[in-house]
Amino acid sequence: MVRTQIQLTEKQARQLKRLAGARGQSMARLIRASVDQLLAASEAAGQHGPEALRRRATAVVGRFHARTADLGAQHDRYLARAFGP
Repeated sequence: MVRTQIQLTEKQARQLKRLAGARGQSMARLIRASVDQLLAASEAAGQHGPEALRRRATAVVGRFHARTADLGAQHDRYLARAFGP
């Protein structure tokens, strides 16, 4: 395990301590379980990882229109002009 330090509000600490006592578990165990739930929900929603990035990138294909007909062929030139020195 990795030791880390977090800051809770007084109310959060008080309620977490009470819940831990009622469940017969440590505060640290409850925090780890909460983090696991957050990460699982985030993963299930597909918000992270290379596959999610690929889906997001391909979702924008064809959604935007350029004012120039040769943008696909000349994009490097246009980028250099826009962001170059």
